[in-house]
Amino acid sequence: MKSLAAQHSLLADAAFQLDVLSQPLPQGRVFPAFGQRLQENGLLPLKPSQISILQINLGKMCNQVCKHCHVDAGPDRKEIMTRETMQLCLDALAESTIQVVDLTGGAPEMNPHFRWFVEELSKLGRQVIVRCNLTIILANKKYHDLPEFFKLHGVQVVSSLPYFTASRTDAQRGEGVFEKSIKALQMLNAVGYGQEGSGLILDLVYNPAGAFLPSSQQSLEAEFKRRLQQGYQIVFNNLFAITNLPISRYLDYLITSGNYEGYMEKLVNAFNPAAAANVMCRNTVSVGWEGSLYDCDFNQMLDLPVAATAPRHIRDFDLASLSERAIVINQHCYGCTAGAGSSCGGETVNP
Repeated sequence: MKSLAAQHSLLADAAFQLDVLSQPLPQGRVFPAFGQRLQENGLLPLKPSQISILQINLGKMCNQVCKHCHVDAGPDRKEIMTRETMQLCLDALAESTIQVVDLTGGAPEMNPHFRWFVEELSKLGRQVIVRCNLTIILANKKYHDLPEFFKLHGVQVVSSLPYFTASRTDAQRGEGVFEKSIKALQMLNAVGYGQEGSGLILDLVYNPAGAFLPSSQQSLEAEFKRRLQQGYQIVFNNLFAITNLPISRYLDYLITSGNYEGYMEKLVNAFNPAAAANVMCRNTVSVGWEGSLYDCDFNQMLDLPVAATAPRHIRDFDLASLSERAIVINQHCYGCTAGAGSSCGGETVNP
């Protein structure tokens, strides 16, 4: 399977995706504008609360080509953050009060400067989160020691595992992914990750495999813990249930499967003002692989930079200015505000 970019698909273009999301449906029906829903609930303009996380995309290169990927990542993507841009991120962090750095991709570990960057972040005393697809640990011998490297620097590992069965996991992420993921989780457990009292945090991420919203995060976590413990002696800390946003490869899936209208209707009807008040863009700034600044990782993939009133590149990073900006919104934002809410840390509304 190739990325949409490699296929030269129209949906590889961010502007085209935004057109699809804003166009009337074949019957002339139009979903209400997301901004209208915010205004009705006194949430417009949407502004940051307190910026506490810098999420950095180290590149779109990945060893997997997942069907739901909003990044359109894959082995054929060559966009990679340079060491110079990483240094700009370090300089910005050194001058700010942001304590949490969330490294994502693609597979962030495939960036040739990944380990150097983690080491430098550790020297700054920042909490480092790495979003690991698990199979990267087994992809090549040079990655086999990643669990030990993560442990050395106290990295919080957030791992993708769509389900606790091979059939549903492989259907979303590719043949053999479940087996490799289980082995990688066992390797992480072996060095202490997820083990009580170790202080080494191992979290899992669940994305629905079809055109539906995730069920209760609390009940999913309990079921995942039971099944992974019984079947594979695997332990972990938390499970994050994340709603798939209608962009990139997941948007392609919705359209080709005939589920686009139905899924958007579910998101719109499930709009929750409490979730909207707690969206992750209120406490996070996202950095693209080339250094541009965005309100979130999803806006990054849709080429929607932060408002022009704020600095738009990491070289000009100014926390005070970014804290005053109005957050850029569009129709895809319904995905983060449906039901119990969705963020890179799972549900945003307490049960």
